[in-house]
Amino acid sequence: METTIQKTDTQSPAPHVADSHDLIRVHGARVNNLKDVSVEIPKRRLTVFTGVSGSGKTSLVFGTIAAESQRLINETYSAFVQGFMPTLARPEVDVLEGLTTAILVDQQRMGADPRSTVGTATDANAMLRVLFSRLGRPYIGSPAAFAFNVPSVRASGVITVERGAKKTEKQTFTRTGGMCLRCEGRGTVSDIDLTQLYDDSKSIAEGAITIPGYKVDSWWTVGIFIESGFLDPDKPIRDYTGTELHDFLHREPTKVKVNGVNLTYEGLIPKIRKSFLSKDREAMQPHIRAFVDRAVTFTACPECGGSRLSEEARSSRIGGINIADACAMQISDLAAWVRGLDEPSVAPLLATLRQILDSFVEIGLGYLSLDRSSGTLSGGEAQRVKMIRHLGSSLTDTTYVFDEPTAGLHPHDIQRMNDLLLRLRDKGNTVLVVEHKPETIVIADHVVDLGPGAGTAGGAVCFQGTVEELRASDTVTGRHLDNRAALKEKVRTPAGKLEIRGATANNLRDVDVDIPLGVLVAVTGVAGSGKSSLIHGSIPAGSGVVSIDQGAIRGSRRSSPATYTGLLDPIRKAFAKANGVKPALFSANSEGACPACAGVGVIYTDLAMMAGVATPCEECEGKRFQASVLEYRLGGRDISEVLAMPVAEAEEFFGAGEARTPAAHRVLGRLADVGLGYLSLGQPLTTLSGGERQRLKLAAQMTEEGGVYVLDEPTAGLHLADVEQLLGLLDRLVDSGKSVIVVEHHQAVMAHADWIIDLGPGAGHDGGRIVFEGTPADLVAARSTLTGEHLAAYVGAPR
Repeated sequence: METTIQKTDTQSPAPHVADSHDLIRVHGARVNNLKDVSVEIPKRRLTVFTGVSGSGKTSLVFGTIAAESQRLINETYSAFVQGFMPTLARPEVDVLEGLTTAILVDQQRMGADPRSTVGTATDANAMLRVLFSRLGRPYIGSPAAFAFNVPSVRASGVITVERGAKKTEKQTFTRTGGMCLRCEGRGTVSDIDLTQLYDDSKSIAEGAITIPGYKVDSWWTVGIFIESGFLDPDKPIRDYTGTELHDFLHREPTKVKVNGVNLTYEGLIPKIRKSFLSKDREAMQPHIRAFVDRAVTFTACPECGGSRLSEEARSSRIGGINIADACAMQISDLAAWVRGLDEPSVAPLLATLRQILDSFVEIGLGYLSLDRSSGTLSGGEAQRVKMIRHLGSSLTDTTYVFDEPTAGLHPHDIQRMNDLLLRLRDKGNTVLVVEHKPETIVIADHVVDLGPGAGTAGGAVCFQGTVEELRASDTVTGRHLDNRAALKEKVRTPAGKLEIRGATANNLRDVDVDIPLGVLVAVTGVAGSGKSSLIHGSIPAGSGVVSIDQGAIRGSRRSSPATYTGLLDPIRKAFAKANGVKPALFSANSEGACPACAGVGVIYTDLAMMAGVATPCEECEGKRFQASVLEYRLGGRDISEVLAMPVAEAEEFFGAGEARTPAAHRVLGRLADVGLGYLSLGQPLTTLSGGERQRLKLAAQMTEEGGVYVLDEPTAGLHLADVEQLLGLLDRLVDSGKSVIVVEHHQAVMAHADWIIDLGPGAGHDGGRIVFEGTPADLVAARSTLTGEHLAAYVGAPR
């Protein structure tokens, strides 16, 4: 008997309970300066987090939401696997609900390993290797034969197989790699100036070796040369025989016994290569870096011409192009070449490769080449390269977290970045963006504004809602969202000029330009047009130039604004003088350090396979100093209380009264000038944002001797309200007699400049030319370049 079931309920069905989880809920967040922050963020929407620098945006988005998502994902792995992962502590927050998998696309620069390139950092290089192994003629081997990270291997021997009757077979093994033998896949070779390593008129015992750290009484450096038995330590190096000189400079690692201890002796040059040249130059201490710059020159490898690839790998071609040629092409040209290949046997591979290369062009990186070393990319470029792998991803319902994705982008390119963010959202993802640029804030579905101030004056949610509601709000961001800097009515008169003639660095095309001195000069143009090549790569040496770029500040978790700027020295001396004791007592890295935590203030506990934890030191309660040191006072404060002061309070403290210290007051004044008045003197550098680190660098280098300051995007990480303060600082620098050259994309800085040098018209080989020189008003009136069009729109100039 047939049964028919009829639906009589005409109302719409109740929503499924699974569809109710459409919010990320954060309650009671207290990471860094957050003050019990509670927010609800809609999923599958684009949410922009705004607020002045230091207001807590990064602490909420990266330090709380993204950190907990990653920690929970790591906990799904076995304890064994977790042992190989970075340890993440649980953020200080009461409730976190509705999290999805977080993918961080931040501005951390890529590793500066010489074998890491734009191609290896994405899938593009791997796909090209497969393509050449299939279509390249002559055929030379598998994809590994085209890889500059893979050396060729040959081996032969005897193998015994025990299966039933024993059988001995002779085996040979070969693997063809693409690594250049001379430079080992680095593309450059180093030449060492021996006169910088030693003084040949002295003996080793007399201190002939002049390398930093190589002291005569050092057992591990000079001591092994003296005691090895290969050399006469009392004989001047210039009197060595050929054998002695070879043993001193080039001897292969050899086991020796010195005073009953087994040690390895090797020549000075291989020792230098291992200890200095294998490291990232930027990670070196300043005196070591100065030695390497003095003693070592790097030139393109003569064997491979800098391509990193063996002659065999370069011999295989597709239509006259080898893989080195392909990787050296500008990516926009490479994309056109790949589109011209029509081979059905590799059609899916070609389609995917075309998609990746087109993504580079779409994201504004078409001017790069795949063989560009990843360590040379700016923070903004590195962030966009990381985006490439996510654009074609099939994953949905994930949370993408971006840190100022517009950094380093010309206004012309910001629209393309906005389109990409919206595409990620429209695929069903939650997109969280920390941003200052109004062009990106206005496309948000939801805005969370933190503040009202920075540091201890921030850490609270001032506003949540739509962009229109933000405009109507009375928050700092709401008031400044539609502010526009006006063109100067009167510009300064130059006091001279800095001549650049025949500049050809990177993509520059024999550029001649006169940079006016004694004024504020803005160098503009789309990303990749040649701005940095012109300013950082072409200004003549010895021009009294102080360059403040976007390189990261290197330092340990002990480093702080006080140590980095040299502020701690006069503070220590003032404490020592007031109390009649040694200055070393007031250093957490020296005699005054708490013995329990070695002056760090926290105890790091490694829990082996589980996430390690950091707990405040119980001995000093996080103050970092011995109790006896804290009894000494200056102006009624002990050293730990002074290091806990914000810059603004410390400036007042050291400006008058018993604690008056002019040397410290000057440094604090510079820190306040660059907008860092809210930072604590002893705050670890590892907790600072990118914009804060750059402005700290500016404050530290403002005393450098030199009449020309070169700043690379000083507005990076600055809130709209802070940009006004920066413009005031630039004016003060110029009015004090300095010349200031700013490589910048922010229209407020362009409008405020006395002179603009605009490069273009495009990026890569489409740029490298001066397309405009003159005042901002002339640029707006002419509207002859992309920069001119966007600046005219920004200042509201009539057409």
